[in-house]
Amino acid sequence: MNVAVVMGGYSDESVISLRSGQLILNQLDRSKYKPYEVHILKEGWSVLIDGEKIAVDKSDFSFQFEGKKIKFDVAVNTVHGTPGEDGHLQAYWELIDVPYTGCNFYQSALTFNKRDTLSVLSKFDIPKAKSVYLRYGDPIHAEALVAELGLPFFVKPNQSGSSLGVSMVQSIDELDKALAFAFAEDHDILIESYLKGTEVSVGVLRYRGEVMVLGITEIVSQNAFFDYEAKYQGKSEEITPARLDAATEALVKTTAKKAYEALGMTGFSRTDFIIMDGIPHFIEMNTNPGLSPQSIFPQQAAHAQIAFSDLLDNEIRLALGRKTIWAKL
Repeated sequence: MNVAVVMGGYSDESVISLRSGQLILNQLDRSKYKPYEVHILKEGWSVLIDGEKIAVDKSDFSFQFEGKKIKFDVAVNTVHGTPGEDGHLQAYWELIDVPYTGCNFYQSALTFNKRDTLSVLSKFDIPKAKSVYLRYGDPIHAEALVAELGLPFFVKPNQSGSSLGVSMVQSIDELDKALAFAFAEDHDILIESYLKGTEVSVGVLRYRGEVMVLGITEIVSQNAFFDYEAKYQGKSEEITPARLDAATEALVKTTAKKAYEALGMTGFSRTDFIIMDGIPHFIEMNTNPGLSPQSIFPQQAAHAQIAFSDLLDNEIRLALGRKTIWAKL
C-alpha cells in the first residue's frame, strides 16, 4: 500500500511538521506499507526519494518515478497549521478521492478557528475563559477590556498554532505590542481572561472503535505561559501522567472526551486545559498534534504502552474505512 506521509505546510510550524513526519516514516510497518516522504511547502509540493525531489502532480496527487506513475492509497497528514490543519488539504483530497488520516475538512476548519470552536463548545457546558473577538481595524478600548477580562489577559491570533503570536498582557502599556504580534499572524484575534491553575494537555483519539484518552500531561513552563519557546526549545517540564487526584483526573478525561465528541472529531487530537479550582477549562484543540519523539502525544503513547506503529495502523484503517462509507453514499 503506497502511503504518502505528508509534512511541512505554509506557516512557521512547518519545521515542527517536518520533524513529526520523520517519526511517522520511522514507525510505519514496512511489511504493510510503502511510505513516501511528501513535502508540501510554499516553494512547491514534492516527493523525496534518496535526496531527489520529484514534483507532485496536483491534479491527482501522484508523481512520476522511473517511468511509472505512482498514486497513493492513503495520505497520512501531519501538516501543522495551514494548509493541513485548517481543512484546505482535506477538502482537496476529498475532491480527488484520496483517503486521509485525521478529521475531515469541516472539523479541521472548525477546530483551527478558536472563536468558532469556543462557540460550539459553549452549547455543551464546557468551561472556558472569558473572551473578546476582534478583527483588524476594529476600535480597541483598553480600559473596557481590563474591566471585562481583568489583568493579566492573553492576546492570541484566532487561527494559528504552536502559540505563535500569543502574548500575555500584564499592563495596558503592553497591549499595543501584543496586538501587533497577534495581527502579524492573523487578521482576527481573541483576547482571553487569564486562568490561574494547572495546565494539562490531553491526548484523545478514536482507537479500535472507542473514543480513548491516551494520556494526561502536566505542563510546567519556565516562562510566563506555555509559549513557542517553552514548547519547542526546552523551556518547560512535561510530566506524564499529570499529578492529579483521582476525582480531577476522571473529570479531565470526561471533559476531554466530551469536547472531542462535541466537535465531531476522529483521529489524533491534543486538547489543552487549565484546571482552576478543580475544574478543567478548555483552551484549544490541536487536530494535528506534534509527533516528534519529544512531543507530548508520543510521550503519552509510550506511557500507555501502545506502540506508535499500532496507532498509525489504526489511523490508516479509519481513513480507508471512511472512504468505503463515502462510496456507499
